[in-house]
Amino acid sequence: LPLAFIPPGEEVRLAGLGDEIDALQREQLTAYGLAENRPLRVLQQKPMTVILAEEVELALEHSVARHIWVVR
Repeated sequence: LPLAFIPPGEEVRLAGLGDEIDALQREQLTAYGLAENRPLRVLQQKPMTVILAEEVELALEHSVARHIWVVR
């Protein structure tokens, strides 16, 4: 499932980053702790997707969150 479609309050695991995310942005997301199989908690979806990855809170544009794949 794309991260953009997960309701706030749910915890998911990162399955992968889509090829639509460019190399620089992929590197930045990885540096912030977005690694495969890492648990993520969705805090909000509007106006941006906000997630908690370990102790790091990240705000993502929906255009990026649509290409981050997760599993429940």
